[in-house]
Amino acid sequence: MLTGDNERTAKAVASKLGIIKVIEQVIPHEKEKVISNLKDEEGKLVAMVGDGINDAPALARADLGIAIGSGTDVAKETGGIILIKDDLRDIVTALDLGTKTVTKIKQNLFWAFAYNAGLIPIAGGILVPFMGVGIFGWLPMLAGLAMAMSSVTVVGNSILLGRYKPRFAIRKTRQKEIYSNKDLKQAYTPTQT
Repeated sequence: MLTGDNERTAKAVASKLGIIKVIEQVIPHEKEKVISNLKDEEGKLVAMVGDGINDAPALARADLGIAIGSGTDVAKETGGIILIKDDLRDIVTALDLGTKTVTKIKQNLFWAFAYNAGLIPIAGGILVPFMGVGIFGWLPMLAGLAMAMSSVTVVGNSILLGRYKPRFAIRKTRQKEIYSNKDLKQAYTPTQT
């Protein structure tokens, strides 16, 4: 963790989050140097979260710059990801959603190639020796069917990404449900007088 906060605050936050390495009391222009050192000398991938104009050079130098939405325009321009709210838990959501998106892209490429590899040879006439010349009339329809099936599968698979629920939102919802059930139970339990 790299922060401009004092040692006591930085270590308290780091211990709550389970962060082992803490670099505290870093002035703004030194943040970029620390990130450069982590990247160049230690060969690490570095993500930087910032909100101010003083964080912009460090955000630009990091492999992944994450800007807080309420921050300055310079920080937002420099960040690769912009968090809409000031909730740092959204960092986990953004990274998780990014991973799921890449997985979905790979699945879509598989389905597109599978349909094309399977149905283009058929549309090209590979079945003519087995089914006769009469199949030539069906080949354009098979080609169109292959295109349609490929597109529908890829789009349908992509739409499933819309069902993604952030881990923290689910917990909040469950807590609200439990809380509201508790209130209902208290509201309908007769009190002793």
